[in-house]
Amino acid sequence: MSSMRPSAVIISLLLLSSCGSSPPPRQARREPALPAEMPEVWRARFQTTQGPFVIEVQKAWAPKGAERFWKLVTSRFFDDSRFYRVRPGFIVQFGLAGDPSVQSLWNTAPLADDPRRGSNVRGTVSFAQSGPGSRRTQVFVNLKDNLRLDRDGFVPFGRVIEGMEVFDKLYAGYGEWSPPGRGPEAARIQTQGNRYLDAQFPRLDRILRAAVALE
Repeated sequence: MSSMRPSAVIISLLLLSSCGSSPPPRQARREPALPAEMPEVWRARFQTTQGPFVIEVQKAWAPKGAERFWKLVTSRFFDDSRFYRVRPGFIVQFGLAGDPSVQSLWNTAPLADDPRRGSNVRGTVSFAQSGPGSRRTQVFVNLKDNLRLDRDGFVPFGRVIEGMEVFDKLYAGYGEWSPPGRGPEAARIQTQGNRYLDAQFPRLDRILRAAVALE
């Protein structure tokens, strides 16, 4: 039996609490089980069209953000999604699902704010937000020290510890997202998903798979 993307029911449960993984396919090698609770420090390994990278998540930096990222990774939310906002020398943003029905479920669960305990220096990862209590699924990696983002309420929850060079290689030819630029529109990604991106922005790099990195 091939692996299936989580159903709407499973995703809905993840929005409320952690959810166990499905049994492995028959005759497939059994992967190590995830911890019953999110560790204080854990790592997520991403496979992309430009190579792998690893994010180390620190619960102490932003407990709510770390927990949300754990649920996104363990539900395979990031699989087959795109790096839709690439601004060299500033940030790379991702975290909108390729399937609009999946994205719509997560959009119903905005995340309460975390107090900031770190700064948006190069390599750190923060949730995007448009004001208090507006974090959902979009995250960005800082490509330089963006300390001005600290004042705007962006709270790092982790940092890239392997593969930072991947972000410097991602396709950036479409420019800033629209508006004001010529790149993808976030609203259309959320309603049309990969169908929209693949038709109009086919050169975007993508995440192939993201999973918790177990020792």
